[in-house]
Amino acid sequence: MSTSIYHKVGVASLLMMASVFLSRAMGLFREMLIAYAAGAGASVDAYQIAFVIPEILNHIVASGFLSVTFIPIFSDYLARNEEVEGWRIFSIILAGFGAVLVFFILIAEIFAPDLIRILAPGLKDPVVIDSAVTMTRIILPAQFFFFAGGLFMAVQFAKERFFIPALAPLIYNLGIMAGGVVLGPWLKMHGFAWGVLAGAFVGNFWIQYVGARKAGMRLALVFDFRHPDLKKYVLLTLPLMLGLTMTFSTEIFFKFFGSYLPEGSIAGLNYGLRLMLMLVGLFGQAVGVASFPFMARLAAEGRLGEMNRLLNQTLRYLALVIPLCALFMVLRNEMVVVIFQRGRFDAQATALTASILPYLMIGAFAFAAQTVVVRGFYAVQNTIFPAVFGTIAVMVSIPMYVYGMQAMGVRGVALAVSLAALVQNILIYAVWNRRTQNHESRIVYGFVLKMAGLSLCLGVVLEGFRRMFLSGPQMSGFFGSLMSCIVVGSVFGLILLVAAHLLRIEEINDMVRRIANRFGKIFPRRPSV
Repeated sequence: MSTSIYHKVGVASLLMMASVFLSRAMGLFREMLIAYAAGAGASVDAYQIAFVIPEILNHIVASGFLSVTFIPIFSDYLARNEEVEGWRIFSIILAGFGAVLVFFILIAEIFAPDLIRILAPGLKDPVVIDSAVTMTRIILPAQFFFFAGGLFMAVQFAKERFFIPALAPLIYNLGIMAGGVVLGPWLKMHGFAWGVLAGAFVGNFWIQYVGARKAGMRLALVFDFRHPDLKKYVLLTLPLMLGLTMTFSTEIFFKFFGSYLPEGSIAGLNYGLRLMLMLVGLFGQAVGVASFPFMARLAAEGRLGEMNRLLNQTLRYLALVIPLCALFMVLRNEMVVVIFQRGRFDAQATALTASILPYLMIGAFAFAAQTVVVRGFYAVQNTIFPAVFGTIAVMVSIPMYVYGMQAMGVRGVALAVSLAALVQNILIYAVWNRRTQNHESRIVYGFVLKMAGLSLCLGVVLEGFRRMFLSGPQMSGFFGSLMSCIVVGSVFGLILLVAAHLLRIEEINDMVRRIANRFGKIFPRRPSV
């Protein structure tokens, strides 16, 4: 593979990692505001349930897959120097699917109470149900902004422009927080719901429209249901509409099974999930989004061997999330205290969330890797197999959720999602390797096992260190927990760097060099006189 592609992927990955890091940091601050305002109680459960119907609509029109379904089609036009026709199919998809989505939004607005009772059958409190219905109706229109904005971002990705799309999650989170701060004193959790709508409009729709225009977008209101590439897009997208993905099913199952558990369980699962997804987003989402346009181009040019090398290298870098999972497990209680415990989020809510976190961290690497592995199939325009495989895997995992809920309560639900994610990701990567003759995959397996073994040792050492030197009443509360996080985190970083040098883990050494080089460019040393 040419060095220029590696360089472009590296630059794009760093940009997206910075965006995702800031977004996740802001997302955590958003959750901190929610925790401060409402703790881990029934009102937060209602707020989380309000996203179920919008998430289903988002899934039906495959808004989250627009980049992976539209980019290959649009890239083909760019490769053939037929950009004008590329903008035409862009307009056809936006007009046609946008009209369908608006119709479904109106239907969901009308039947929201009935749908909530079906999707969260364990809810019995009429106040919680009414609150969930009201917030659902507020949030629903945002799905059109996500869909249209997703297309606007896809064309920017296809043109290898990442900066403006990187702003979308930042502005979205700012909108939610602004809604909570400005409207919360009067509207409580409903203020956050209005913030969702405002953030989606500004960050995911309007700003992306401006970015797409700068990328050369030519938008027209065109309905042409006979266009061959519209049919191709439908065939690519239909499996994703009908199929169940790991992330989508996790969000739905958390609300469904959580509705049968004690009050605050859905909130606790959500807080734990946000901490886990901070790692997944920083590594998996950022690298996956940044690398996909290049994988799609290599696939379009028939360079499957080079695409496999890019995919394998990406997975090795993603395995660096495993040691961080061990750190999160060790600092489970301290992290929750520092991040969430204030206002109405009390010690009981901390204990609940901290007890859930280790079970979610077990599956963090699988969630990160899945964002890349499935993109291999999408790059070769195969959406049918991932959709069918994912749906079967989700259906098979349901007994695991039921047993986990009955045997271990809320922690069992968290463990079920992690085990399901691990099994699903291992199997789909094995299928990809077999289909594409990816013989270098054994290096990936070996590296992941090496990182898992190193992380287990790290976890044992750090847990012993924490209990020996950082336990006691003086280490409780915000400042004590913060000090524990700083000290244990520093020891973790030191041990990891030494281990990387002794075990010759080039992925860690390379990442340290890249970060150092970036800081060197931002803060150059003054020449000596």
